[in-house]
Amino acid sequence: MKIKNWIILLNLFLLLGYFVYSVLGKEKLLKEGTLVLLELAPVDPRSLMQGDYMQLRYKIARDFNHDSIPKRGYFVVKLDANSVAQPIRIQPGREPRSTGELLIEYTAPRSWDMNIGAESYFFQEGKAARYDSARYGGLRIDAKGNSLLVALYDIDGNLIK
Repeated sequence: MKIKNWIILLNLFLLLGYFVYSVLGKEKLLKEGTLVLLELAPVDPRSLMQGDYMQLRYKIARDFNHDSIPKRGYFVVKLDANSVAQPIRIQPGREPRSTGELLIEYTAPRSWDMNIGAESYFFQEGKAARYDSARYGGLRIDAKGNSLLVALYDIDGNLIK
């Protein structure tokens, strides 16, 4: 085989390896991550290409002055008795952190827009009314601040099925 074919084959294996590593990381986050409820300020658009979904906005992102925050960083939160995140501060790195504080990584591509990577919740077409009562986004987060949206919850903290 030519060296060009070996290089292509090696690249394919590297890409496949990265993909598997990424999936395993998300699976670990789903199993071991801490469940955090973030209060929502939802908007419910409809996309003809993607089906029904809810565009999510988090109250935590509105609680800070957007002019003075870094473009990348971490929300530092503490959980109340109902697992609802209470914002403490924003910081550029993972440290410092006190006992009981959790991190949620964010990016701020524009001064008025903060993303934590879980801004859309897709659901089966025709089921939009079921999610009208959503007040919290349920995220699993790990010690590094990675987050994964797993479900929506109502005002009482009950899972919406």
